Amino acid sequence: MDKRFPLRLDLQFFSGEKTEKATPQKRQESKKKGQVGKSAEVPAALILLGGIMLLSISGSWMLEQILAIFRINFTQYISWELTPSTIRTLFEQMTFSAMKIMAPLMIAAIVLGTLGNYVQVGPLFTTEPLMAKLERIDPIKGAKRIFAIRALVELLKSLLKIAIIGTATFLVLWRKKDELFLLSQKSLGSSLSFLGGLTAQLVTVAAVILMVLAILDFMYQKYEFEKGIRMSKQDMRDEAKKAEGDPLIKSKIREQQRQMSMNRMIQDLPNADVLITNPTHYAIAIKYDAETMEAPTVIAMGKDHLALKIKEKAKEHGIVIMENKPLARALYAQVEVGDTVPEDLFLAVAEVLAYIYRLKGKIK
Repeated sequence: MDKRFPLRLDLQFFSGEKTEKATPQKRQESKKKGQVGKSAEVPAALILLGGIMLLSISGSWMLEQILAIFRINFTQYISWELTPSTIRTLFEQMTFSAMKIMAPLMIAAIVLGTLGNYVQVGPLFTTEPLMAKLERIDPIKGAKRIFAIRALVELLKSLLKIAIIGTATFLVLWRKKDELFLLSQKSLGSSLSFLGGLTAQLVTVAAVILMVLAILDFMYQKYEFEKGIRMSKQDMRDEAKKAEGDPLIKSKIREQQRQMSMNRMIQDLPNADVLITNPTHYAIAIKYDAETMEAPTVIAMGKDHLALKIKEKAKEHGIVIMENKPLARALYAQVEVGDTVPEDLFLAVAEVLAYIYRLKGKIK
């Protein structure tokens, strides 16, 4: 029996354990699916706080608008004859008046709700969570979601939130108990003023507590999200392979690149002044123009079968082929196509070019 077998099992187990932080690519994929670390309590708390601030600023205006609706109802509309035309006019005017009063609150709720999500996850628009999935109507999986640990945690959080806000509300009311018991002895205006101020105080306390709980919930949701998108070492290796691409496709791309490079060399080969060979293993084509070049330049090179093909093309174009084994090996090892001849080989290449020029009668 192989004693290393348990060790291999342990290594496989640990390689599958999700202990690594998610990579940027995994985070981006999760974000596209709408899976982000955010708390639904943050927008709710912002909307509540914003609503209180808006009511404190424009409350008197809204009260005046509501009183105006009552005045026009009891002074004008009450004397109208009920006909389809008057009912329609009454409905349109009442709807417009109600929308005018509620519009600031609705706009503030939309803006603050959007802001509450934006500060948590940044710009995000995806329809992935809205897509229909058959697994969502599976009763077995639905029961598992209901009795899952996460669902129990959410239930405990809701009960804790209710308990904290309820306790704070009770304490505020307890402090005002004496005044509450004396409301029957006050005038209607004084009672309404007191109850309005008490309601505003209760809602403000609840909003502040809700905001604190929302921040804590956001930290918890962020922790759970980071924990949920952790990756195993195997996941990271698979992602790296996926990022690198399919080996077959990569080999085809490299083959196409080599073919394109070879085609360019064959096209530039007629401009060469000399082809230096090994004679069978290496072939390096060199061009030099004293007016446009500072040093001789390699315009084509190849090894083995490519070297033979370059020699055949050189013969077709009448390019001088010179055998120089040490120089051919040195050039192939030190330069690439498009490079100039290095300084340590410049003298040897210059002698070859001088010899070629004498053969062609370019120099004496």
